[in-house]
Amino acid sequence: MAELSTSRLFLRPPREEDFPGWVEFCADSHTMEHLGGVQHEADAWRMFTGHVGIWSLGSPCMFSVIEKSSGEWVGLVGPGCPLLWPVQEVGGGILRRFEGKGYALEAAVAAIDYVFSTLGWPTVSHLIAEENTRSQLLAQRLGATPRGKSRMPGILERWQVTEWRQEKESWLKNREQFADLV
Repeated sequence: MAELSTSRLFLRPPREEDFPGWVEFCADSHTMEHLGGVQHEADAWRMFTGHVGIWSLGSPCMFSVIEKSSGEWVGLVGPGCPLLWPVQEVGGGILRRFEGKGYALEAAVAAIDYVFSTLGWPTVSHLIAEENTRSQLLAQRLGATPRGKSRMPGILERWQVTEWRQEKESWLKNREQFADLV
């Protein structure tokens, strides 16, 4: 299984000890605003074990993001292409108490490097709700551009999102500005 490292973060598949942070993340209306809404601990457990299960099947999924200095679970960021998902996506979220430190950018850079260099994806997308301006700004900073509307499958289908996308070649040109992060 993949493990990535940046200057301040470890990105690795989720482990059981990450679950308390996951519960905190899923219970926060701010962090879950554009991710399907607040979840009860039991629902958070099902989502968490789903991510663990995807990794155990040998497929990449979102990484647990761990702050090196404290060892704390910061959030989840990484590749995703679950069953019937409309695109190959790098997405995620950061716990509110860790926002404003640049962790989302740092983790996203590492994850995008991983999907292009290790997984061999030709493009990477980010599915972002129209109201989610923070994620739009991050996608734009990463070099992605809006490509049209999309819908996710299943229970998330009721939300229309915009697909932000970039090709590997444009990422490689844009990537050098992030050299000090990863």
